[in-house]
Amino acid sequence: MSLPLAGLSAIVTGAGRGLGRAEALELARLGASVVVNDFGQPGRDGSGEASAAPAEEVAAEIRAAGGQAVAHTGDVADHEQARALVQSAIDTYGKLDILVNNAGILRDRMIFSMSEAEWDSVIHVHLKGHFNTTHFAAAHWRERSKAAGVPVYGRIVNTSSEAYLAGSAGQPNYAAAKGGIVGLTTSTALALAKYGVTANAICPRARTRMTEDVFQGFQEPGAGQLDPLAPEHVSPLVGYLASPAAAKVNGQLLVVHGGMVAIVERPKVAAKFDAVKETFTFDELDELISPYYADRPPNETFAAAEVLALKRD
Repeated sequence: MSLPLAGLSAIVTGAGRGLGRAEALELARLGASVVVNDFGQPGRDGSGEASAAPAEEVAAEIRAAGGQAVAHTGDVADHEQARALVQSAIDTYGKLDILVNNAGILRDRMIFSMSEAEWDSVIHVHLKGHFNTTHFAAAHWRERSKAAGVPVYGRIVNTSSEAYLAGSAGQPNYAAAKGGIVGLTTSTALALAKYGVTANAICPRARTRMTEDVFQGFQEPGAGQLDPLAPEHVSPLVGYLASPAAAKVNGQLLVVHGGMVAIVERPKVAAKFDAVKETFTFDELDELISPYYADRPPNETFAAAEVLALKRD
């Protein structure tokens, strides 16, 4: 069987558990050599003592199946440790071809109750963590491309969330970080396209350690059936986006779960109003805009939120 990722090397962050683990296993199954990164803290809020065990166990699982993998236990939110992670892939496999950013934590709180530390920690791990690894991977690909005089092979798959698309009342830090990741992805896609690199983001819906309470009672699997919210429904899309087949997919946001992939369009203008004179008056804005919202439901969000809303069985 032809392996679409044969000869390619990959980094998957947050790969010791859940989505990251499934993604690392899928990339290895498709032929990639993988650096399995996980800081290894047991708490989904980033608490507890770091451990090498989660990353090492997944790397061992890949090797036992006949693949190539090494473990890396650095904290991607730390700039220098992210540099070391990218360098480890280059040192081990000669180059880096694929970067899958997945590492994250949760510290949920309503906006009026959230502490500065709860805000900073989630932004730090999710958004800065994505930036750190992307920065060093991008520098590697740009340097290689300039040295060769031609584009090289590079793939970035970032992890956003429907919390960004639809809002999440108890997760202002998480929703903001995930929105920032989309902006980082589209900017990166534009900057690196000429070097042969693509960057895309996914909004996965999966039952993991981070979401076990969110999805409790939703779409429970039947006896002998794969959980509709299993991470294994997400990982094939990551494998595809990391492959040569996805060369023309760049700067995109895709929602994925339970055998479904939806490509999300960029925001469109829903209505447009022009001033009668050079600038608007308050009364004119009131006359134009207020009626537009008068018959709409309160707290209306993106239409995508309606399409992708969770439904209880």
